[in-house]
Amino acid sequence: MAHVPEGILFGMGNPLLDISAVVDPSFLEKYNLKPNDAILAADEHLPMYEDMVANYQVDYIAGGATQNALRTMQWVLKRPKATTFMGGVGTDKFSEVLEKGALDDGVNVQYQKMSEHPTGTCAVLVTGKNRSLCAYLGAANHFKKEHLDKPENLALMEKAKFYYISGFFLTVSPDSILQVAQHAAANNMPFMMNLSAPFISQFFTDRLNSVMPYIDVLFGNESEAEAFSQVQKFGLTDVTEIAKKILTLPKENKSRPRMVVFTQGEGPVIVAQESGVKTFPIIVLPVEKIIDTNGAGDAFVGGFLAQYVQGKPIEECVKCGIWTATVIIQEQGCHFPKDKEYSSD
Repeated sequence: MAHVPEGILFGMGNPLLDISAVVDPSFLEKYNLKPNDAILAADEHLPMYEDMVANYQVDYIAGGATQNALRTMQWVLKRPKATTFMGGVGTDKFSEVLEKGALDDGVNVQYQKMSEHPTGTCAVLVTGKNRSLCAYLGAANHFKKEHLDKPENLALMEKAKFYYISGFFLTVSPDSILQVAQHAAANNMPFMMNLSAPFISQFFTDRLNSVMPYIDVLFGNESEAEAFSQVQKFGLTDVTEIAKKILTLPKENKSRPRMVVFTQGEGPVIVAQESGVKTFPIIVLPVEKIIDTNGAGDAFVGGFLAQYVQGKPIEECVKCGIWTATVIIQEQGCHFPKDKEYSSD
């Protein structure tokens, strides 16, 4: 068990129950979905969830990007309640499944519960090695800053020394994000975010730009990096050059230089800092061992954070992130095998 204090990392995001199934390509076509994408559900997608349950073998998995990263971090650290998580859920059976799953994994969940909205769900549609995510946010979309402002919750936020929020939460409560970001900057603590999906940069540009000056560590993948570059009119397509350009964007807390960490699927992980850019090759698995790439990015972040909160060198953080992502893609959904344990040797 790692020697880290309880509540060292605070996160907020959209707690979603993943409904995962291996489906036929025709199912994606029926709902106008791409094989490897992440979108928010529109009206045309709403019948899909029932359709999945009726026609395919489905798995229910506690999910949501931030929550998955924190669950992964807990799995590596083996330290109960090292992380605190907030987000909105309903008062239905799905929220019970979600809460039990997260608590069992060691996350101190402090959900805002609301009876007027159902718990959010995310369809995880697996076709071959691809996965298409379609999230219906439900209650997650109605999280309010007043939940964060409750004295007992504010105390949990202020107790933390590290902060991580996925970009997806920008669609829900940018004022909550700003409050946490400003607290982190004022107290010289790392505030970390994830670009999460191309649509965040494309359609929530102003919200992302409003928090960007507070971001000390930015995570993302190659397609998210390219979308960000395009929207910001960088004129760059090379992922390394995009990462270097992001380092130069205005920053609130000048005493903490920004770091950018981009994963690239089977390509190397890029870490850009003031001191230069480093690349780290990933562990390439034989194709037959890869079961589900859903959650690989969140698992990478969780592994990275598990070492980062302990003050380990960046090389160690990346190594652990690659290890956790490699383990997770050999599982269906964001499941943690009990027989595997991270070793820095």
